[in-house]
Amino acid sequence: MNEKTLSGILLDEQTELSLIDLCHACSSHAEWIIELVEEGVLEPIGQNHSQWRFSAISLKRARAAMRLQRDLGINLAGVALALDLLDEIEALRARLCKARTDSD
Repeated sequence: MNEKTLSGILLDEQTELSLIDLCHACSSHAEWIIELVEEGVLEPIGQNHSQWRFSAISLKRARAAMRLQRDLGINLAGVALALDLLDEIEALRARLCKARTDSD
């Protein structure tokens, strides 16, 4: 029988990560996270790198960005666009679901 151990990080929406924490959680370099910020993929709170704080949503977006780059070879501008479109689809689905429950 094949046994696998899964590990992960459980975060609530109020959790804030530093730049270093986000790098560790994504197994990436700070330069890549900074590029994501410059491209608008991530929006940290704080004035400079040492003060930046990222939400749990940022962790989700950074991991999605990593998969898009790694699996599909999409550049950062394309990653930003893809993530924005995926967010819009998710919002539209939520509105549709709400509209369905409101009409029942």
